[in-house]
Amino acid sequence: MSASLSTRRLLATVLAAGALVGAASIPAAAHDDDRPGHRGPHSSIVIGDVQHDSRGRDNRTLNREWVEVKNTGRNAVNLHGFTLTDQQGNRYRFNHLRLDGRSSVKVHTGNGRNTHRDVYQDRRHQIWDERDTATLRDDRGNVIDTETWGRGHHDYHRR
Repeated sequence: MSASLSTRRLLATVLAAGALVGAASIPAAAHDDDRPGHRGPHSSIVIGDVQHDSRGRDNRTLNREWVEVKNTGRNAVNLHGFTLTDQQGNRYRFNHLRLDGRSSVKVHTGNGRNTHRDVYQDRRHQIWDERDTATLRDDRGNVIDTETWGRGHHDYHRR
């Protein structure tokens, strides 16, 4: 009877130690995904170039403001449910867009006709500021990629 009790205690100790090691590693991994400019693990979908801070309120000017979403992988990815947000909480949600491998789509601020290379947020005011952060999330809300620009960060402003 004592051998059985000793075996159970040893097994319980090993399992508890394994649980502690596993629990200690989880917060570090979760924290890494919150860093600006960090790409999610195993994701071929990333934020590419950014054209921000277009001045004016007419649709033509608003459509010169965009964020590029790229598929760096070889296989197509359905972006349905993916979201692109700025620091102020403005959000664009992709609706049934299949992004082919090694291709990209520009998400424009103004109005237009969606194609496989250009989609439109249908907004009437500027979204992307001189200092801002674009965050791309998958259909489950997981951060896939972020890009920050402005003071102290890379400037992706292209005119």
